[in-house]
Amino acid sequence: MSRTWWQRGVIYQIYPRSFQDSNGDGIGDLAGIERRLDDVQALGVDAIWLSPIFPSPMADFGYDVADYRGIHPDFGTLEDFDRLLAATHARGLKLLLDFVPNHSSSAHPWFVESRASRDNPRRDWYLWRDAAADGGPPNNWISDFGGSAWEWDATTGQYYYHAFLKEQPDLNWRNPEVRAEMIDTLRFWLARGVDGFRIDVLWHIIKSADFPDNPANPDYRPGMAEMFKVLQHHSTDQPDVHAIAAEMRALADGFGTTPGRERVLIGEIYLPVERLMQYYGREAPGVHLPFNFQLIDAQWNARVLADLIATYEAALPAGAWPNWVLGNHDRPRVAARLGEAQARVAAMLLLTLRGTPTLYYGDELGIADVPIPPDQVQDPRELREPGLGLGRDPVRTPMPWDDTGNAGFSTGTPWLPLNPDWRTRNVAGMRQDPVSILSLHRALLTVRHAHDALSIGAIARIADDGPVLRYERSHQRERLQMLLNLGDAPYAAEAAPGRVLLSTLADAPRTIGATVTLRPNEGLIVEIAP
Repeated sequence: MSRTWWQRGVIYQIYPRSFQDSNGDGIGDLAGIERRLDDVQALGVDAIWLSPIFPSPMADFGYDVADYRGIHPDFGTLEDFDRLLAATHARGLKLLLDFVPNHSSSAHPWFVESRASRDNPRRDWYLWRDAAADGGPPNNWISDFGGSAWEWDATTGQYYYHAFLKEQPDLNWRNPEVRAEMIDTLRFWLARGVDGFRIDVLWHIIKSADFPDNPANPDYRPGMAEMFKVLQHHSTDQPDVHAIAAEMRALADGFGTTPGRERVLIGEIYLPVERLMQYYGREAPGVHLPFNFQLIDAQWNARVLADLIATYEAALPAGAWPNWVLGNHDRPRVAARLGEAQARVAAMLLLTLRGTPTLYYGDELGIADVPIPPDQVQDPRELREPGLGLGRDPVRTPMPWDDTGNAGFSTGTPWLPLNPDWRTRNVAGMRQDPVSILSLHRALLTVRHAHDALSIGAIARIADDGPVLRYERSHQRERLQMLLNLGDAPYAAEAAPGRVLLSTLADAPRTIGATVTLRPNEGLIVEIAP
């Protein structure tokens, strides 16, 4: 069966501030990313996704956009972007942008106009409401960053809504002018040649039209983030969002009619599986890939994972393509959650499940969360709700490239601290080590590209055997079996006899029989004998 590049491929998320600095200011930039494209290509991924690079006051490090059609000077210029895009395509790679449609920056000219007066033509581009009878916020909605989601504006005597920081006012997607402008922004970048978008907080962009209170969360406990005090029944995941997703999809598909030049839309959606599936589309197709974040929060247990994978596969609508994620710019790194030994097994899981995997920069090096001294904290979420473990700085630290000054990231002072072990945990050093976690990732990606069973094949026989997770991938006559020991002790597992293609550890057996003793923290890819 023919598949698109994004169904066969692996996406690599780059946090631009932290990938490579080219001018010594301590902040990564587009020219730096271009400089490192050969390293990205050598890793074996198929596409890069860039976290936001648009002009922004950086209240939330680019997720507060002040101009949707420009480039922040920290990252370069539109000409730098065009060069990066051309260089990416010249290497056979794709490039995706981060689109932030739910909210703009409060410094965006649209919002400056909107808050100028109640009768400004752009007043209805944002969500303005009168105070409640007691003079307080219009309802009980809570910002995801803590505190009321409503901010009082003394100039016009109303509150405006912000799902995140007050510097990130939510756009009114029920206004047809807003909708048309944002769709045209997608068209602008698609026409420029980008290969798709990751759509930020897609499930947030439509709110209940009458703004009722959200119900209290009966499971809320002290020590949880304040946002969990209420259930976001009315402020997220509204039925009207699907028509917007369908319009975005139609636009992207219209630009991607040539094989190999298909465009992809990936929706950031943190919802239970049954609700997540709705974003593949209802009456019309939705986004191509509603992000599946289950592995990030899952209990690392063979039975739990087997059930999770089987349930997700069974829930997919007809024709829908799955996807998997182990980490991103908002969540603790996989090596921090599981330790490096199991991070190797997790990499094999991510890159052998059916569907499109997304790999977060630095995870291929086994970087754990980096300690951030209190006086160097940058993340507004940590600054607003300190001590709850919500800070995202530890997963956004600079990429360590070698053992020279500042790990080869910058000739200046990096904007965040490097991982403490950067002198040994870096690309140059680990690339020379055949048993490093980086070499494992490269080997996994090589095997994935060499076997259609792994990139586009079916999945079957998902099961657990003690601490071992087992499943098969098949395409035409090829059958591959994955055996993943999620424990730290040897285990004799049932298996299908065959030839070992790859182990997460060195000195793997060349063949196995009907049983195999997996070493602690070992994963195997086995080509099943005919």
